[in-house]
Amino acid sequence: MAASSSSSPSSSWTYHVYLSYRIEDTHRGFTSHLYNALKQRGIHSFTKGVAVEKGDDISAKSFFQAIEASQIVLVILSRNYASSRYCLNELVKIMECRRRLAQLVMPIFYKVDSSDVRHLQGTYGEAMKRHELRLESGNDKALRWSEALREIANVTGFHLTTDR
Repeated sequence: MAASSSSSPSSSWTYHVYLSYRIEDTHRGFTSHLYNALKQRGIHSFTKGVAVEKGDDISAKSFFQAIEASQIVLVILSRNYASSRYCLNELVKIMECRRRLAQLVMPIFYKVDSSDVRHLQGTYGEAMKRHELRLESGNDKALRWSEALREIANVTGFHLTTDR
């Protein structure tokens, strides 16, 4: 997947932008429009929706490698983001890369309030309670997920209340 030198990321990054989002919530609307706008401007972006459509390797390992290879990560926190264990594992990896690789991570609060994410209220609180009930005692995944959600909610980002 070679890009021209005028539009390729710096030598240390494979992608300019990685888009993290809940496919069911935003892929056919907001995220696909964002991805296409970035592409039109020559910004090389990774989105799991395109990987799935093209038949690329869709294992968690391949997504985690794409996160590490991205200069900027946009996390689109939508109503059902926290209901996905995959999204939460991805967020833990993103926040780790933010600390370790000094990546720029920007949240987009899409039709959710950042305080609901920060305080695990509303659909975020409900989702975390369901995850905690499903996990075996002694499993610290829910704690890591909660910490990652609180951390991303404290990063300055964008608040979008409509699709416009």
